[in-house]
This record gives sequence, C-alpha cells and structure tokens, in this order.
Amino acid sequence: MINKSSNSWVGLCTVALLMSLSACSVMPPEDFPRMDSVDVDRYMGGWFVIAHIPPESIANSYNNIERYTRGEGGRIHTDYSYREGGFDGERKRSQPTGFLIDGSRGAVWGMQFIWPLKLEYTIAYVDPDYQRTIVARSRLDWVWIMARTPSIAPAQYQELVARVAALGYDSALLRNVPQQPLSERDDVDFDIAR
Repeated sequence: MINKSSNSWVGLCTVALLMSLSACSVMPPEDFPRMDSVDVDRYMGGWFVIAHIPPESIANSYNNIERYTRGEGGRIHTDYSYREGGFDGERKRSQPTGFLIDGSRGAVWGMQFIWPLKLEYTIAYVDPDYQRTIVARSRLDWVWIMARTPSIAPAQYQELVARVAALGYDSALLRNVPQQPLSERDDVDFDIAR
C-alpha cells in the first residue's frame, strides 16, 4: 500500500524531473547552422509547408499551414493546421506557444506544446525577402521547408533541399506536402502578402 507521503514524494519527483527537462537549453550547439539574426516581426504571418521530415503524427497531412502572431513578453502564438489523409480529410490543428531564446537574435525559439517542455525550433534559413524558410532541429529528426505561397519554383525548391542536406539531414526522407491552390481552399484566413 502506498501512503500519502509516498504519493507526495512521487509527485514532487515528477515535477522536479519535468522542471529539469524544461530547463534544458533549446539552444542548438554552436556549430549547428542558423540565421545570424531574424527579424521576428517580418517572420510573422502565414507559411505553407512545402516539404518536411515530420513527426509521425502528421506524416499523412495535406494543406499544412503554420501561422505566427506576436504575443506579449516575447511569446509567439502559433497555429498549425492541416488536413488528415487528403484534401477533404478532417481539419486538425495544434496551437503551441513559441518563446524567443535569449542570445539567438530571433533565430531560435522554444516551442511549447505541453508545459513546461519546450522543443528546439531553429530558423536555419530565411531568404532576404522573407518568402521562403527552413525550420530545423539540431537532433536532425524533423525539418520544414515553408513558403508564403502554396508552391514554389522547382529551382527554389532544389536550392532549399540542398540547404536541408547541408544541415546534415537525409534529404531523400523529405516528404512533399500536397497543397491546393489558394482558389480551392477554405482554410486560408491570413494575409499572405508579407
């Protein structure tokens, strides 16, 4: 039989473990490529996922869109939406909170899906016009190629794939995300003219 003091001890240990995990830096190693600085205000708005090496939970997703808006205290409200299994599949979404990591000049965020854990979110590349970007992780597990439009020119795509490979990923694992033209969508409710 477990008494109340044992339950309290287990609870305190669990909280301590979660706190220590959340305290772990989400800053990637110094040698992991990232932008020297990111103009976070220019980065805000909607991004279409062109290709990714995704978490298993979104491996069969369509019409993926990530939207960012500035919040208070360095927070970034994030809305990630997609269709499961096809263009007419169930619309799903997650709404984690991003936190700008001190010293990263806007290039590294901690993305919090569940308190208190924050996952590394590194802006490895954004073009000078803030129209195309690569979000990566130093663990080389997940990566996203995104753009302000649902499709990009083949040459632009190949350039971004080469950048993903240069980060250390196996670019053969990239999955092209099916995206409908804007005229056929019912889920674009952000200003794409950024």
